[in-house]
Amino acid sequence: MTETYDVVIVGSGPAGIFTALELARSGRKLRILLLEKGHDLKTRHCPSINNHSNCLACAPCSMVSGWGGAGAFSDGKLTLSAEVGGRLDQYMDLRTVEDLIEYVDRTYVEFGAPEALYGVGPQVEFLREKARTAGLALVSLPIRHMGTERSHQILSAMHDFLADRVEMRTDVQVDSILVKDRRVKGIMTHWGEKIDARFVVIAPGREGSDWLMRQARLLNLTVHNNPIDLGLRIEVPQKVMAPLTDVLYEPKLKFYSRTFHDRIRTFCVCPAGEVTMESTGGEDPVITVNGHSYADRKTENTNFALLGSATFAEPFKDPISYGRSVARLANLLAGGALVQRFGDMLKGRCSLPARVGQWIVQPTLKSATPGDLNAVLPYRFLKGIREMLVAMDKLVPGVASPHTLLYGIEVKFYSSRLHLTENLETEVANLFAIGDGAGISRGLVQASASGVVAAQEILRRSRDSATA
Repeated sequence: MTETYDVVIVGSGPAGIFTALELARSGRKLRILLLEKGHDLKTRHCPSINNHSNCLACAPCSMVSGWGGAGAFSDGKLTLSAEVGGRLDQYMDLRTVEDLIEYVDRTYVEFGAPEALYGVGPQVEFLREKARTAGLALVSLPIRHMGTERSHQILSAMHDFLADRVEMRTDVQVDSILVKDRRVKGIMTHWGEKIDARFVVIAPGREGSDWLMRQARLLNLTVHNNPIDLGLRIEVPQKVMAPLTDVLYEPKLKFYSRTFHDRIRTFCVCPAGEVTMESTGGEDPVITVNGHSYADRKTENTNFALLGSATFAEPFKDPISYGRSVARLANLLAGGALVQRFGDMLKGRCSLPARVGQWIVQPTLKSATPGDLNAVLPYRFLKGIREMLVAMDKLVPGVASPHTLLYGIEVKFYSSRLHLTENLETEVANLFAIGDGAGISRGLVQASASGVVAAQEILRRSRDSATA
């Protein structure tokens, strides 16, 4: 027997969760189904982290899939500005985006996010001027830091709130989206179960971008390519970065390389955190590096990524495959992640496993294999990262120390963008695409906000049809 719902949401990351929250809190009597191909929040575990072993490439990867999305194990930073974290301002006016960000922030606080904000105060201007003299641009934005453990607690509170208001199913893979006469009719699961729905919201996250692009081809939807960000994760003693992180928590620095004039930027700064591995999932998974900070578990190191954007001229149209190829080379050489001392990199020599115990900065990712990143990362990216580390050393001395550790490869795949309306509806009526997987957000806040946008439009249409 075919089941029928008012709304089916595919994906339970921040975009899907906020769609469900907005619908459930409206008081409208809607039958809502939230589907997730990964595990439930309580059963998501990464065996490689627990055992300090190489990534096992689980399918699906619990680091990036499951109830809560990739954000469940992220550092939990809410960057409260329309300047970063997505493209919502390309679909609606800036004031609307700012109002959405404020609304999303209040919701996170309501469910347990801390009140404290970083990135505000008189010290910020001093740091901005000091960065400028070093050839860096410091972008200071208000940040609310939840931390990995608190993020998990907040998601758990959201899960509990939705439990008796929304039907939620995990470990369910959606195989296809059902459409008739350019209007969505429902979905079909991997097991052949047909579920009818008036509205379908697809929020598969970055890990589900391959699946979404397959659906786009099948449904003849217009797609626009996004660039990828490619680089390394840097690890230094916590005290080195403290002058920045104590004030800003996540300093956002931009630099234009002298050799190629490419833009390099910091990303996902994790004070007193740990370097981690994750699988990209999808049809062709590779292992990449990332970083986390925990609210109640500190290390002696701080880590952050330095990334450059890869954009390509015609006829090349597959930047994601390019990024995967670079990451796969690191996997081939190391069986997972590579780590190298900056001093060894500058001298063109391989870091050796036998000397790890002598390193002044000890790696927090114990399973990373010492090696030579010169043999992996394309020269253009490597040159820009080396130049930025030298510039950063003028702002926070010690960043370009020979003992600094570099891990590879870090890749951020920004999903190809679907052609969407201002309400984030696709070219198929009543089919909405939101979050990172749809290529319109790059972080928790704008992903969450996109869910609110889709839900509010669904509520408007439901209200209009009820009064017609």
